[in-house]
This record gives sequence, C-alpha cells and structure tokens, in this order.
Amino acid sequence: MTTSAIAQEARFIADALAAEAGAVQRLADRVAGGGAEAESFSRALDLLEGCTGSLIVSGMGKSGLVGAKISATFASLGQPSLFVHPSEAAHGDLGRVRRGDMALLLSYSGETEELLALAGLLRADGVARIGISKGDRSGLAGACDQHLALGDIEEACPLNLAPTASTTAMLAGDALALALARRRNFRADDFHRMHPGGMLGTGLRPVLEVVRFRVGRNLPCVDMGGTLAQALHAAGDGRRAGALMVVDGQGRLAGLVTDGDVRRLVNTRGAAALGLPLGDCMTRHPRTLPAEALVRDAVRLMRELRVDELPVVDGDGRPLGLLDVQDLVALKVVRD
Repeated sequence: MTTSAIAQEARFIADALAAEAGAVQRLADRVAGGGAEAESFSRALDLLEGCTGSLIVSGMGKSGLVGAKISATFASLGQPSLFVHPSEAAHGDLGRVRRGDMALLLSYSGETEELLALAGLLRADGVARIGISKGDRSGLAGACDQHLALGDIEEACPLNLAPTASTTAMLAGDALALALARRRNFRADDFHRMHPGGMLGTGLRPVLEVVRFRVGRNLPCVDMGGTLAQALHAAGDGRRAGALMVVDGQGRLAGLVTDGDVRRLVNTRGAAALGLPLGDCMTRHPRTLPAEALVRDAVRLMRELRVDELPVVDGDGRPLGLLDVQDLVALKVVRD
C-alpha cells in the first residue's frame, strides 16, 4: 500500500476507535452528572446487592456476546453468574434459574422478541430483572424492575448498522460488577480465591510461599561483626542464595552482600578482600519486602530497583527469607 493509503486507513481506524470511546465517555458523563442515570445505576446496585443466588445474563447476537463477558466479570468478582441464551431458555434452559436468582437482560434496541419473551417468563417466576437498552421507553425497560438507558448511539460502522459503539457502551455492565464488588468490600484475597491459576492468581500469591531460601531452613544469617571470609564459610559450599544476609546484635537485617559484591571486591583488592569486615562490604539498609507482600509487589520492586535479590523481613526487621529473581522466573512472572 502507498503511504497515502496507509494514512487514510489509519485515520479510518482511529475514527472508529474514537466513536466507540465517545459512546462510553458520554454515558460516563451522564452518570457522573448525578441525575436520572446515576439514580438508575444506584437502584440497580440495590437489587444486585440483595441477590442471594446467581445473576442470569441474557442477550441475542452481539448483545449476547457482550453479556457472556459481563457474566464472567461478575463471577470473577464474587457474584455467581451464568449466561443463558434467550432462545434456549424457552427450550429447557429456564431450569437453570433458581429461587433467589436475578436477571440482567441486554438489548440495545430494547425490542428483541426473544429477550422480551424471556423477561415475561422470568417475571412470572418472580425473578427480579435489570435491563440495559437504548432508552427508558423501550419494551425491555417496561418489562424490567430496573432499567439502564445507554442513550442514542451512532455506531462506529460508516453505515451505522454493525453493532460497535453500542455494544462497547453496553459493557457498562462491567461497571455494575465493579460497583457491586466495592459495596461488598471484595478484597484482593477474595479475588485470589477466584483466580488461583494464571498470571493473575500467581501475582496474588504471598511471596513467602515462593521463596526457596528461608531463614532456619537453608539460609544462614551472618553477624556483621565478622569478616567476609567468615561469612562465606558460614554460607557453606552447597547450593546457596545469591546474597548473604547480614544481621546486627538484635537479629535485625543490617545489610546485604551479593555475589556480585564479592566478585568486585576480589577483583579490586585480591585476597585481602576476604579479611575485610562485613560492615565494609555490605549494602546497608537494603530495600526489603514485608512478610505479607505478594508476588506482584516483588515483581514491581525488582523491576524498579533492578536487583536480583530482595530480603523478606518480619515487622521487627528480622530476616525471614531471601527472594531470588529465579524464584520469579520459575513462576513465569519475569523473564530470565
């Protein structure tokens, strides 16, 4: 393609992205304005907060695909949820709905026949319903206990036909999930229980679960009153950490001597370096991780400081372990 053609295509893509972002921003502005939209979201949250069962999410076509994603967000934030196709609901899938469940129904036009039929069936069964559509005068709005209006949206599609900006705005359901989690005081450890696998789950693991070198097990601490040679002897000849933990008379971490420090000292001072007091060799008051730190905290700090070892200490500053960058490499949260 010519440079001109590439520029025109890039402009078209940028305009499409701007159209979708604009649809979300206009909805956000209306909600932030504190008017009817803010009240609608608040009342919808009141209903969701009282849900004792699962949140049933349903929609046709593109709205259904968005609904499946919203359902997954609710589930990941502690609200049990499942997606039910509106057509399949009338052919047996209503059996998935139980007492205490609630429904979130999605249709931009608000006139999707299959969804309106499902809303009627749910109403007959006493299931509370929240709808999301274009306007408060839609059929879906009238069929629900609470309705969220997205407003008139011009699609990013140049024909104004393919659901694009409207489906992006419909992801307002994600904001409901986040606001509900906030109301319920959903915390990082709750999130970890929902995400034990993958990078998210790994990042939320306590760092002490992943350190290989632990004080009292395979990580000796050396007294700062000794020499470098004495400290190396205390560390042993077998498999050891890449740094020496130096403690003061009260057992608190006083400094750190890395393998790199030892090499530099020997290269510059020769054998005389081994007779140096540890106080002259160590990095004093190194950055540390608290005992309650998470793996994600360790990754952030290692990248910020560009170091390969981080001591883990208790509330009194006493060493508990030494996190090595290879511990994080093994978890695949950093690269070697």
